[in-house]
Amino acid sequence: MIGKIYGTGSSLPKRIVSNHDLAKIVDTNDAWIRERTGVARRRIIREETTVSMAAEAAQKALEKSGILPEEIDLILVSTISSEVILPCTACEVQKYIKAVNAAAFDLNAACAGFLFGYTTAQAYIAAGLAKTVLVVGAESLSNLVDWKDRSTCILFGDGAGAAVLKAERGKIFPSVSHSDGKKGEALTCLSRHRKGAPRKMRDPQAYIQMDGQAVFKFAVKKVPKAVKELLEKAELTTDDITYFILHQANRRIVEAVAKRLRADIAKFPMNLEEYGNTSSASIPILLDELNRAGKLKKGQKIVLAGFGAGLSWGAALLEW
Repeated sequence: MIGKIYGTGSSLPKRIVSNHDLAKIVDTNDAWIRERTGVARRRIIREETTVSMAAEAAQKALEKSGILPEEIDLILVSTISSEVILPCTACEVQKYIKAVNAAAFDLNAACAGFLFGYTTAQAYIAAGLAKTVLVVGAESLSNLVDWKDRSTCILFGDGAGAAVLKAERGKIFPSVSHSDGKKGEALTCLSRHRKGAPRKMRDPQAYIQMDGQAVFKFAVKKVPKAVKELLEKAELTTDDITYFILHQANRRIVEAVAKRLRADIAKFPMNLEEYGNTSSASIPILLDELNRAGKLKKGQKIVLAGFGAGLSWGAALLEW
């Protein structure tokens, strides 16, 4: 059995923060940000939360799929930035959408999170442990960003995306997943609740800290390699793929991956100009936008590729 995507959904905060808005609080400007990242705007939570966005994206995915909440067997939520530790975000989503028959748990793989959640869902379905799985990526990264650090605050945004997978008879498509913990220091964020953490002063380690050059070099090297590994397993070429839906980290990274794969950049849709890097939410938000725009057609082969903190990366093949 294979998990077929029956519906997608997304949720974004109402508040829009432009590059010009950021220029008022840090030493930067619109041209500088656009040139280096491709980002022009991002959505930032105000009254929304990680849980509320995850629940809304899940509800929209269910509505799109025509599947009832009580049909869901498993809910997986990828997040690093939920406002709740216990109960997990997935259980909160279960409560809000009334998926009374579903087991639920969170996973943390940062920007590779939705991809890892998707492959986990496929494994559950292939093993016969679940028939219908809801996978959500949801982030409120604005809570983890140091708004005085222009190297990171310009990059990130908030949002959530979701997909509903249902078991069908069919060919199981390959996926690849990798991690390298030795290089994890390139992208870190420590818990505010760790032993010895400052309580009465600002704790810089509790905000996202990134070695931008190291992350860039990692992404442009490892992502094309993972995609090639995936295509070799599937006995396909880049010509067989309609879309490569990459984690929306940086326009330069996406363009570099396309170049190294010798693939048409038109096959690499991007929306990071509007939303920035939403970590585990970026792939499902983009997938939902393409779906609702009618750009995804039956039979198309699509590659999902995620990469980020861990360091972790991977790719998965699906047929629409």
